[in-house]
Amino acid sequence: MAVLNEGGQSRSTRAQGVESRAALVRRARKINRLLAELYPDAHCELDFDGPLQLTVAVILSAQCTDVRVNQVTPALFAKYKTAEDYASAERIELEELIRPTGFFRNKATSILGLGRELCDRYGGEVPGRIEDLVSLPGVGRKTANVVLGNAFDVPGITVDTHFGRLVRRFGWTELEDPVKVEHAIGELFPKSEWTLLSHRLIFHGRRICHSRRPACGACPLAALCPSYGTGEMDPVKAEALLKPASAREAAALAEVRRQQAAEAKSKLTAQRRPKAGVTQP
Repeated sequence: MAVLNEGGQSRSTRAQGVESRAALVRRARKINRLLAELYPDAHCELDFDGPLQLTVAVILSAQCTDVRVNQVTPALFAKYKTAEDYASAERIELEELIRPTGFFRNKATSILGLGRELCDRYGGEVPGRIEDLVSLPGVGRKTANVVLGNAFDVPGITVDTHFGRLVRRFGWTELEDPVKVEHAIGELFPKSEWTLLSHRLIFHGRRICHSRRPACGACPLAALCPSYGTGEMDPVKAEALLKPASAREAAALAEVRRQQAAEAKSKLTAQRRPKAGVTQP
C-alpha cells in the first residue's frame, strides 16, 4: 500500500507490492465516495451565522469539543454582534462567557485582538482570502480553511487531529506537519471536494475511527484500509463503539454495511458456481 513520503513520492508499506500513484488516487477517491454514502449530511458541527461568528467559534474550539462551544456561543453571539463589539468588549465579561471552553484567557486575548484587527484593517468584516485570515490573531491555516470553506464557499482542507489521524491510517500520507498534509491530500482530490472531504473524515473520526479504539470490526471502509486491525475486530464489540450522531446516520451506516454484505455473498456464490463446460466429479 503506497503512502506519500516527505518528498511527495509514493512508496510501499506492504511487502507484497507497491501501490502506484494512480492506484492510490483511485483508492482514496473510493474511500471518499463511501464516506459520502455514510455521511450524506456531513457539515461543520459548530453553530454559526456568518463569517465572524464562525471565526470566533473556531477559535473557541481549540482543545474543546464542538458540543461545548455550541453551548457557550448563543449567549456570546447575543452580546457581541459585530467586530466592533468584540474590539470594545470588557475582558472580564468576555472571559466569563467563554470560560467553559477552557484556556479562556488566551482565547479572550485572541478574540479581542481579532475584533480590533478587523476594525482597523478590514472595515469590521472578515476577509475572504487565506493570506488575510492567517494574519489575524488566533487564526491559523486550520481556522482559515474552516472559515473559507463554510462561510465563503472557498474549497479548503481542514487538518485537525481527526483528519490527520485518518489520512495516515488510510495510507494516504505519512506526513505529520499539517501544512504538508494539507497539500499532499489536496493533490489526491478535485478541489471541489476539499471542504466536504474534510467534514467526512472528521465525522468518521468522531463516530467510527476513534483515536484509541477504532471500531475496525464494524467499519465499512475495512476492505480499503491498510490499518484494518488497529482497533476492535470483534463485530459485536466494535458495534458497541459506534457513535452515530443521528438516526439518519445510523440508517446510512446500516444500509452501506447491508449492501457490502450482499455484494460479498454474491461474489462468494459466483466463485462456488461451476464454470460452464466443466464437468463436476
